Amino acid sequence: MSGFPLISTVVFLPLLGVVLLSFVPRQREAAIKHLALTVSVVTCLVSLLLYWDFQLNVPGMQFVERKPWIAGVGAQYYVGVDGISLLLVLLTTFLTAVAILSSYTAITRSVKEYMICMLLLETGMLGVFVALDLVLFYLFWEGMLIPMYFLIGIWGGPRRIYATIKFFLYTMAGGVLMLVAIIALYYLNGGRPGGEYTFDLLKIYGIELPFPTQAWLFLAFAVAFAIKVPMFPFHTWLPDAHVEAPTAGSVILAGILLKMGTYG
Repeated sequence: MSGFPLISTVVFLPLLGVVLLSFVPRQREAAIKHLALTVSVVTCLVSLLLYWDFQLNVPGMQFVERKPWIAGVGAQYYVGVDGISLLLVLLTTFLTAVAILSSYTAITRSVKEYMICMLLLETGMLGVFVALDLVLFYLFWEGMLIPMYFLIGIWGGPRRIYATIKFFLYTMAGGVLMLVAIIALYYLNGGRPGGEYTFDLLKIYGIELPFPTQAWLFLAFAVAFAIKVPMFPFHTWLPDAHVEAPTAGSVILAGILLKMGTYG
């Protein structure tokens, strides 16, 4: 598979599914369900190629893809996986297929929009686990929240609006803290002697900072990720979201979304 953009294929196959679904009339609910399930299963099977070709005795990131993106600020399309993110990618593709299959009889209204949200959510979650550029990571991190808002807010239980607003406020607050920390790292890395203005995570790993600066940056990232885990005292959004989310959404929430905080 050398030279083949395997990671990008896995990440954006669900997005291709969204495009295909947009051409299917909403009245053909069976076709919509079958197409969404097919796309999710194919994505899962393609992700297995990552596991098959992954070399356990090679350190660092594998299947790396790097393309110019926003050259003016040093952001790039930069993705790859290590042993941790690989397993989370496999978990995401598998659980998404299971969640879509479980929705066959559970979802009876706005089926087309529901399946589109599920596939968009899958692309966002996969992007979080493979991004090696902080801007790309942030966009996937925030972007995957949007379809989850709709899944809870439209197909959720009686108190779905309350749960959605609470979920939105908590995650938005965490996202703002993360964005501030990312921008701070960008300028700290570029402003030091011999530094470079970049969002390349692997290069930023090597930056040396005074302990007080490290502590403030750690606090910003830690709170952002603690909200997503969620950890005390930022955990109160979770019971409402779990109770009100549709069953498949609750599975995705517990099985994948909460892992993102720990992964971060």
